[in-house]
Amino acid sequence: MAKKSVTAIAGEIAERLAVKMGYEFVDVELAKEHGAAFLRIFVDKEGGMSLDDCALYHHAIQKDLEDLEYDYLEISSPGVDRPLKRPRDFERARGERVEVKLYRALDGAKQYTGQLVGLVEDQVVIAMEDGQRRFPRKDCALVKPVIEYEDIEEE
Repeated sequence: MAKKSVTAIAGEIAERLAVKMGYEFVDVELAKEHGAAFLRIFVDKEGGMSLDDCALYHHAIQKDLEDLEYDYLEISSPGVDRPLKRPRDFERARGERVEVKLYRALDGAKQYTGQLVGLVEDQVVIAMEDGQRRFPRKDCALVKPVIEYEDIEEE
């Protein structure tokens, strides 16, 4: 039987706790930075996570993760431009402008922007000025909302 990875184990623990606390588990990653292993858990809730929410979750999960190998634990909100990873993320973002970054160029480009039609038969579908484009999900390195800032005029 294959041994589970640190992220797989941490993800299972993190998701159970998030549900129990009324949060949404978004993702987990283990990143090597400056010679240290950072275990990052991303959680969210309706209206967004506050610093106090992150601290409360950190305190609640820390003991359950002590047998895993990492140096630093970080709890974070995914932010407004959170990547679309799960089917529910694509459903929530339907109709929004998104950016699709591909692992390899397609028709000479690795990045496309358009209105998200949805996740259809494991393909990311966006509407662009020249029609719809479909990208196999496995070919997408990143799909995330496009954040557009409005100019604010000073009075």
